[in-house]
Amino acid sequence: MAIFKWLNDYDKLINSYTIHDLRESGEMHYMNIEVHLRDSSQLFIKEFQEPGRRKYAFHWQTSSGAIIMRWDNAPHFPKLPNFPHHKHLSDQSVEDGYDIPLEDILKYIADRIY
Repeated sequence: MAIFKWLNDYDKLINSYTIHDLRESGEMHYMNIEVHLRDSSQLFIKEFQEPGRRKYAFHWQTSSGAIIMRWDNAPHFPKLPNFPHHKHLSDQSVEDGYDIPLEDILKYIADRIY
């Protein structure tokens, strides 16, 4: 499955992962995965994609559960320029985001950990 290419690309970043749900049918996929990173932080990945529609939430937190950053496209900040894409920061503020792929999330985290 092409979705898991990042397992090889980021093997120095990822300690382990748990697949809570994984579905694929034709051009649709859904994944719910918990990733344990080498620095003891965790990344929770939820993504649903089908032609013309994508819902995602990538939640990065410390081992104690404090948010480091969360990227998602839930439609609850309509005044942001790239609505519905946004980021939740550790200080509880929200910033504009973009339609971010998982690969960009992993690169962002790797750049901060290493």
